[in-house]
Amino acid sequence: MGGDSTDRGRPLMSVIQHAPLPGRTRVLIAGGGPVGLAAAVELGRRGIDCVVVEPRPAVSRTRPRCKTLNVRTMEHLRRWGLADRLRERAPLPVAWSQDVVFCTSLAGTELSRFTGVLGLVPEGDRFPEVGQQAPQYVLEDVLREAVLGLPACRLVLGSKVAGLGQDEDEVSVTVEDDAGNRAVVTADYVLGCDGPRSVVRDEIGARYVGGEALRPNFGMVFSCPGLWDHVRHGPAVQYWIVHPDAPALVGPLDRKDTWWAIAFGVDRATGEREALGFLDTVAGRPVRATVLSTDPWTARMQIVDRMRHGRVFLAGDAAHLNPPFGGHGLNTGIGDAVDLGWKLAAVLDGWGGPGLLDSYEIERRPVQERVVHEATANMRVLSTELLADDLEDPDLAGAEARQAAARRIQETKKAEFHSLDLVLGLRIAASPVLPPEPELAYGTPEGRARVGSRLPHTFLTDGRSLYDVLADHLTLLVLDVTALEAAALSEAEAPFTVVHLAAALPAGFAQRLGARFALVRPDQVVAWLGDTLAADLAEVVDTVRGRGTHHAETAPTQRS
Repeated sequence: MGGDSTDRGRPLMSVIQHAPLPGRTRVLIAGGGPVGLAAAVELGRRGIDCVVVEPRPAVSRTRPRCKTLNVRTMEHLRRWGLADRLRERAPLPVAWSQDVVFCTSLAGTELSRFTGVLGLVPEGDRFPEVGQQAPQYVLEDVLREAVLGLPACRLVLGSKVAGLGQDEDEVSVTVEDDAGNRAVVTADYVLGCDGPRSVVRDEIGARYVGGEALRPNFGMVFSCPGLWDHVRHGPAVQYWIVHPDAPALVGPLDRKDTWWAIAFGVDRATGEREALGFLDTVAGRPVRATVLSTDPWTARMQIVDRMRHGRVFLAGDAAHLNPPFGGHGLNTGIGDAVDLGWKLAAVLDGWGGPGLLDSYEIERRPVQERVVHEATANMRVLSTELLADDLEDPDLAGAEARQAAARRIQETKKAEFHSLDLVLGLRIAASPVLPPEPELAYGTPEGRARVGSRLPHTFLTDGRSLYDVLADHLTLLVLDVTALEAAALSEAEAPFTVVHLAAALPAGFAQRLGARFALVRPDQVVAWLGDTLAADLAEVVDTVRGRGTHHAETAPTQRS
């Protein structure tokens, strides 16, 4: 079994030359992993000058880390014009497999499987982009290229943030290059996206709160020519190995020879000493494996006690850590970057007020807490908890053991692989920049638009995604409008684009929206719903943009 080369679509440059370090910038981002780069894309697309400081000159291919890009992240990549580029680079096309298999070994007995996992299968018009399995380095390559293509962004590689101080007006950041030379950059704001060992987090006195698992795990990336010849279960994005000598999770990084594995309950010393024998057991027979990298780790369930101090913010792993089961960590960090990116841009552009920045932690913390909770629940049953006698026996006892294992797998692991309600259904229940939701005479039908939730998606009658007509600032969706209301809109001054949808809506979507007007934020979250353009619409908009009421500064309305 084989496939295309992993070099298909590889970017021309794996190493980017150091960009010069400026003396001043609007936003300095510490850390150029996916979260920091995503924040830079959000800012740079809006013309906000920003600098990303990243120690690694080149993206690492030997430690791919996260591999699941969920539907929500792919929707953001679509908004940035990058979804197709990422899919072209991904070594495992979505059509190749949407399965997760539980088995005694790659060559052994299958116990159970899940199909249509991790948002890899379309569900009508529920979303415009399916999920994508891709090593983290693919995403980083695509985002680095995007940042380099934005005139407002500068990517400074081979350097790190070594310290910072701030006053009411700016932040002074000490940056150290790989030769030990130091320079100071001043910025209006700083984003700490520098991971679990965040210097920015330490500098603002924030700390993780929470716990960590007692059991160690040993991650590996390995090359194994011919391993596909022994896989009895067909293509899958993950194989859970239920074997007493090698309880593990393993999956392909490409369709040729490169794989990743997590050995559950194995410490660093044991893993390094017994890696090859462990991989033989995972395969179900002796194989020619070469370990390319190792990554011992212990699951942590932690969120910082504060995500902001003055002009400095934390996002991604610098702000929260969760077990990897379910693939939520990186995706939650991308959500942080999107939320903080558009809000900072609005403030620096002049149409956003201080309430927007105050809302960042208020809105993101409940999301992070929910993700940590769900990932921790997923971790309660791993291969180590599924072990049982007789699983490979050919007799009646073996058949009964396999049936019992299959029932437990389906009962305990379904939520991990079918989590779209979590990915798409998270709602901001309370925020200072969201007006109260209007009372509905007949309750709230399932699937209907809600203030604080992701805008329900549909494809318009001309084939476009509804999300493709949303603006980079606020969008007022209008289903139908009277002449009087149209005149009121023409006189209004507010930072939103008006989009008239009546002629392009498919049947039934008006009922799903549940209102004649919907104000939508740049992150595709519904900010307000109404059936009339009331006299207080300007007050609603001021609330949404974090300025309170009765502020004179506005941007001109655009129309499409």
